[in-house]
Amino acid sequence: MLKEERQQVIINEVRIHSRVSLSELSDKLDVSVDTVRRDVKELDKLGTLKKVHGGAVSLGFALHNYKEQNIYLHEKKTSIAEKAISLIPNRSVILISGGTTNLEMARLLPSKLKITVFTPSLPIAMQLILHPNAEVIFIGGKLSKEAKITTGGKAIYDLSQITVDIGFIGTGYIDSENGLTEFDWDVVQMKKAMIAASKKVIVPTISEKLNTYQCYKTCDLNTVDTLITELNPDAHQLDVFRSHHMNIL
Repeated sequence: MLKEERQQVIINEVRIHSRVSLSELSDKLDVSVDTVRRDVKELDKLGTLKKVHGGAVSLGFALHNYKEQNIYLHEKKTSIAEKAISLIPNRSVILISGGTTNLEMARLLPSKLKITVFTPSLPIAMQLILHPNAEVIFIGGKLSKEAKITTGGKAIYDLSQITVDIGFIGTGYIDSENGLTEFDWDVVQMKKAMIAASKKVIVPTISEKLNTYQCYKTCDLNTVDTLITELNPDAHQLDVFRSHHMNIL
């Protein structure tokens, strides 16, 4: 594989999954970790992605300030966000994990919607500060510089003390057999705690993440109440997920 082709694969993986590890890219490309590290370093200098310890993140995932042009598949994520918002009752209590799709949902929440939001995501908390009728409760703890969410014992304990109406749980990977997975162990522990704190679990995700999986499991699909993608609910790409008896929007 030519260098240009290899780097394009890296760019695509980062855009789809927001965060990828060097080892994951090395396995996918069948090249050494050192080769991938050099590619990621070059792409970082070109401003295509952001190099972080042990991997890379997308620009939309890395930015402190929201910019539409840096959100991969922005229109699709807007469609998903709008579907998700339609499921939120007025005066409900919800929990939102990190990720650019959930960030888009936070940005589009109607100003008249009265809501209480728990989140361990710093970008989402900062976005919701602008909402006139949202009570925002930030779940504190050790802040992951890459994921920009809190992790660790304190955050997990705080989550164990609450019960919310709906948990909107983003995912890096989702597969009909392997469920929701990630490559970051600490993030998985947070998401497990968020799921346990939620009466209903909703997973908003772009369809490019369907049928992909990583090494650490967040949950099986039978834990998910509703899966939301930008696709028509009857789309054939979703057929393998229907057997898990979840709602599909």
